[in-house]
Amino acid sequence: FVKEYNVHSSNEDHYQRVSNGPLKNKVSKRKKKLQLPHAFLEFLATGEFCTLSSTVHEARTSSDGATTKLAVKLHDGELVESVLMRHINKGGCRATLCVSSQVGCAMGCSFCATATMGIKGNLNAGEILEQMVLAGRILAAEDEARENEELSNLSPKKLSLIRNVVFMGMGEPLNNYNNVVGACKALLDRKRWNLAQGHVTVSTVGVVPKMRQLTAEMPEISMALSLHAPNQEMRTQIVPSAAVYKIEELIDALDGHMVANSADGGLTVIRRRRAMIEYVMRA
Repeated sequence: FVKEYNVHSSNEDHYQRVSNGPLKNKVSKRKKKLQLPHAFLEFLATGEFCTLSSTVHEARTSSDGATTKLAVKLHDGELVESVLMRHINKGGCRATLCVSSQVGCAMGCSFCATATMGIKGNLNAGEILEQMVLAGRILAAEDEARENEELSNLSPKKLSLIRNVVFMGMGEPLNNYNNVVGACKALLDRKRWNLAQGHVTVSTVGVVPKMRQLTAEMPEISMALSLHAPNQEMRTQIVPSAAVYKIEELIDALDGHMVANSADGGLTVIRRRRAMIEYVMRA
């Protein structure tokens, strides 16, 4: 890849500054310049070099245009789901992406459709990030179409980029720990996705050892707990893993994450971070 880039670029050192460009390929709104040489983009357009291993198999957008559900086809033919959410109000606008981390799920929650699939495999970090790329291209196309339209007081620039990522799609993220953490690091990396701390949220049904490990390694990540019941007895009926990890352990691990932050290479209590508690309402 680097060889082909250098062949089509007059500045070999430029690659180090835009190494993630083939995926994002943003256009500078101020300078109206692509981040990659036109010759290189033309080479990529020939299809001789594949920059993505996954594709959008199907996309469905809600009637109000706020939500787009994507069926993403992986290189092996398996499908995972992503959901692009556009939040628009008088105060501004932002886009959030819900990503999948596994094909299927092994947790067996009785209310979850993904649980009926069982576990088929883990997504690698690249496949998780490709969901960002695919959703980002949808927003970029919409942004281009909006350029000549009046949007009153709303800022189309903010909606052209995904500002928040939540690991709430298919799979238990903490059962695919290394790949999820790898993707999270890329999302926060200033030279790559450059998302703000706290704008990446990992949801878990409650794998306590991995919750504590995530706190130790990435305290800047927000955490969400799929609780779904007010007490241990009720939770055990609908969440099989509750028999192993009690509610008291979950709350203790979540509390530890909420007050943890990194400082000087270690953990220290700085401020209390918010956590999300998830419930499914059942009739």
